[in-house]
Amino acid sequence: MPGSHHLRNGAIASVAVAALVVTATPAVADDDVDRVVEGILADTTRYRFVVPDDWDGTVFVDLDFAAGPVNAAKQALIDDGAAYGGTTRSITGWNIGGAISNQIEALDAFADAAGEPRQAIAMGNSMGGFIAAATGELHPDRIDGVVAACGGLSGTVSQWNQKLDTVFVLSELLDPAGTLPVVDIPADVPGAQNAWISFLTEAQQTPEGRARIALASAIGQLPAWSRAIADPDPADATSYQQAWFGALAGDPLPYIGQAMSSRRTIGLVFGGLTSWNTGIDYAEQLQKASPQARQVVADLYEEAGLSLDADLATVNSAERLEADPEAVERFAAAYEFTGKISVPTITLNAVGDQISTVAQQSAYDERVTKAGNASLLRQTYVASAGHCNFTAAETVAAANLLLERLETGRWADGWNATHMNRGAEALDLGAGRFITFHPDRFNR
Repeated sequence: MPGSHHLRNGAIASVAVAALVVTATPAVADDDVDRVVEGILADTTRYRFVVPDDWDGTVFVDLDFAAGPVNAAKQALIDDGAAYGGTTRSITGWNIGGAISNQIEALDAFADAAGEPRQAIAMGNSMGGFIAAATGELHPDRIDGVVAACGGLSGTVSQWNQKLDTVFVLSELLDPAGTLPVVDIPADVPGAQNAWISFLTEAQQTPEGRARIALASAIGQLPAWSRAIADPDPADATSYQQAWFGALAGDPLPYIGQAMSSRRTIGLVFGGLTSWNTGIDYAEQLQKASPQARQVVADLYEEAGLSLDADLATVNSAERLEADPEAVERFAAAYEFTGKISVPTITLNAVGDQISTVAQQSAYDERVTKAGNASLLRQTYVASAGHCNFTAAETVAAANLLLERLETGRWADGWNATHMNRGAEALDLGAGRFITFHPDRFNR
């Protein structure tokens, strides 16, 4: 019923659970004690759901729920009457299709044990956000709504093509001898990560290095946000570039580190190189960057006494990388979004996310709009740096927006960042930092 999902007193209680492994027979729990529905799926992935004693019929399914303790946001939703659960990615990893199937299999197990839910919501962060959006798109008969947070929603192939662009430009301009890996990532992934971070940190000490790092960042549409410098003024090229460097190599979980680790894993899982840059004009890619980013690059090149045109010509004349077509086909199947959504969907992104870069949200919006489904999508943005760096209040506010849409059949009147912040701050779960934001158009 409308209004039933406002948190009771904003309390965050610890989960008191009965140690219960269920079978196909519905589980029974003591009064006033949350119960656990858990077990093992066909591929040996673990699943786990927490069901409150006053369960209201809503269940959230999340790629990563069974992997660790219940966090404040999930506990708040449980306290408000929803069941929350899901699986882990430990078995499936980058096997996206397997992870999607597991969400449905876990829902089946939940329904057998706890009863058929009134509504099921796919929800998650990072790869979990990607899986949530894909599960909702592919299984609208089972999923009633989606909250996809910090997922790379341009799709598998496109986001990794863009990551290739970033590393390729860095390599050609800063490491022309090719001492550092671009796509053939060695088994010693930490060694490759540390080598790149050390190399980029040294390059950051010179005007030439800073200019070229800025060029690669602009082409790769990295956010100019870091833990140390949030939302720098584009008129201050020095600070803007330092924020880019933070996202690229200076902050925890840097972009270049994930570009090494996940690139290697993807290659192993899909049996070849899944990205290419044949036919890409990097001068054109730079022109697709925001005017502010292009101006910062131009200012830094002038300061360094370098020719931007000459560097772009160097990159454009470099030998290109060709993908393995069969690997690309397998990777694309694992999932490229079509925009053919048929359930209400909310996306949640930090504008300074260095891993799931925010420009990807424009690609997702474009596909949904082209498919005629814009009325089902609402995209929300938070002013923060870092991957999936949300407060519990922001996560619950996004979930509450979806719950209201499901129960009333329409989006909240006057829905905007102010509305979201008001709802977040009323929860007493942390700050609300929602902003009005329009990402750059995704360039790959």
